[in-house]
Amino acid sequence: MEEMVNLWRGRRVFLTGHTGFKGGWLALWLAKLGAQVRGYSLDPATEPNLFTVARIAGILDDIRGDILDRPRLEISLQDFAPEVIFHLAAQPLVRRSYADPIGTYATNVLGTGHVLEAVRKVHSVRAVVCVTTDKCYENQEWIWPYRETDPLGGHDPYSSSKACAEIVSAAYRSSFFSVDRPEEHRVALATARTGNVIGGGDWSEDRLIPDLVRGFQASQPVLIRRPNAVRPWQHVLEPVYGYILLAERLLGGEEQFASAFNFGPNAEDAWPVERIADHMAAAWGEGATWVRDADPGVHEAGMLRLDASKAQANLGWQPRLTIESALNWTVDWYRACRQGDEMRDFTWKQIKLYESQRKMRLR
Repeated sequence: MEEMVNLWRGRRVFLTGHTGFKGGWLALWLAKLGAQVRGYSLDPATEPNLFTVARIAGILDDIRGDILDRPRLEISLQDFAPEVIFHLAAQPLVRRSYADPIGTYATNVLGTGHVLEAVRKVHSVRAVVCVTTDKCYENQEWIWPYRETDPLGGHDPYSSSKACAEIVSAAYRSSFFSVDRPEEHRVALATARTGNVIGGGDWSEDRLIPDLVRGFQASQPVLIRRPNAVRPWQHVLEPVYGYILLAERLLGGEEQFASAFNFGPNAEDAWPVERIADHMAAAWGEGATWVRDADPGVHEAGMLRLDASKAQANLGWQPRLTIESALNWTVDWYRACRQGDEMRDFTWKQIKLYESQRKMRLR
């Protein structure tokens, strides 16, 4: 931990998507490490939201802007002169992508291009981590976990847009940020593919954990679309820690890290939806329950697993929380929020507890 603080203290970091769920957790951790962070994002997409509840505006330079607004994005990058960029701004929801496919492609594909094009003009940048998703793979509905070398694809607009963002990033790396010619640009670019992320502070629509929490708080049975679907569930701090580690290696000039990395749970933590819902209901108590939705709606993958052995072998990253612990931490966060706790401090407390878990997984 001390080494992380020494590396990040005073370092200038540009973070797109800081008003979102994962972006908010990353902003809080970076600030805790002493980084100078500028966030660039649209307003929070929900009410309530982590950005407001955890008072994130008070720990960074808060810029509201759209990554599709290229001139504003470039000015915000140039006058801040960051060394590190974490690109998390996105349209993140599968079902919304069916309602607005063009908007999804614009944000996730063209927006990524705008960020990377702006990087070319800001000579202070040394490391870029573009965050995509586990759904960027061509899903074969098989039991084997996907590796970084597996084909990209996507049945729905969201998944395919993230596959496109991966391709755009790879093209920029090959064309402008080549690992073979670092002296020409001094930029190392990596992508991070993350599993199904859970944790306190997510109030998104059409996501399992927020839907469960809303239903439990309202004392209503929660409709579950696909109880048998299997996903690589993980607490938000797992991939966020991976993003930070990856950026550290990129800053160290280690060229082999300028590539794609999966961050997912161990095999035993890829649970079906119904098991997640059962554990959440039991942990919540108060008669919390769920029922199967007779109309599951649009197509969604039934089986999805990630192979994170590359991150474990090359980065020294590994999951620190079991899925049971991740779910319990999530329930604890929402309970604390409901009873009026100071949520910036509570969130930092969970970050500190996570930092303390090194060799033994926390149950």
